[in-house]
Amino acid sequence: MQEAPSSPFLDAWHDSMIVLSIVMFAAGIIVYLVYKMRVSLIKDFKEKHDFINANEIKWYKVVFYIFGLGVAMLINLYGAGKVTDMGVWFFVRIFMSLAGATLIGYVGSLVLEYYYPTKLNRKLKRWRYTPRTNPKTGNKMRLLTEAEEDVHLNEGMQAEENIFSIDYDVWIDEKSGEIKIEKYDGHLIALRCGNCGFFTMKVRKEEIIERYPDESPKEILKHYQCTYCKNVRATQFHVSKKEMGDYKLEKPHFVRNTRDIDLVKIEIHSSLKGKQNFEFQSVEQAQKFLDEFDFDKVA
Repeated sequence: MQEAPSSPFLDAWHDSMIVLSIVMFAAGIIVYLVYKMRVSLIKDFKEKHDFINANEIKWYKVVFYIFGLGVAMLINLYGAGKVTDMGVWFFVRIFMSLAGATLIGYVGSLVLEYYYPTKLNRKLKRWRYTPRTNPKTGNKMRLLTEAEEDVHLNEGMQAEENIFSIDYDVWIDEKSGEIKIEKYDGHLIALRCGNCGFFTMKVRKEEIIERYPDESPKEILKHYQCTYCKNVRATQFHVSKKEMGDYKLEKPHFVRNTRDIDLVKIEIHSSLKGKQNFEFQSVEQAQKFLDEFDFDKVA
């Protein structure tokens, strides 16, 4: 029995799906390589850090969306040698291809939104803390500790650091004395959620709960919510009033390797006021809090 000839439209449709699927996958690879090339062309570590922080997830999402379209084209080739007319199966296949593309794009977006920031955070830390070189002298620069760097920051910069909204890194060329100050968001992506473990805990609201006599903030309460599991928490921060003269620029006797610490939790118990939990992003922040802590002033 001779098979019925296929529709010219279906032949053209299947041929176009083959070509478009190749184009989509090639386009996804090209977008990925273009992004990698743009990153590699950025020589300054701070600029590279900021570019990756602002663009990597966006570019990778585009790659997933393009690959999703490529998968849709491949699904439209299913049964290409058997479907000979414009029947119900043709439209079912189109629906399946759209569902497949949506699934690829959606799953990719979820991975990049909730899982990938953990990996990205480590990559950003690597570029942030890679030793700098003074472009004028070629000398290696040293990253100052929290106590050392404050003498190089003005009052406004110190205030930003005290409430952890902005973080400043100060690099010094010890041979020439030249200083380089780099500005970062207080939290590179977001905090690690204690419930789900993802870096998806973000500040939703801040409120000043106590002020100094001059009306400047003294105690700030930050409310966080996880964008993934919706877990919430509130953390209280003390705003220091130390002046620049309170700090001395001196070399440390030893350097602790605390760069890989993502979160420091402090739990304080009192027989009169119960238990209080505090969370910080570095050992230095936790130490500064403990140095100035007064349970009588904690609500």
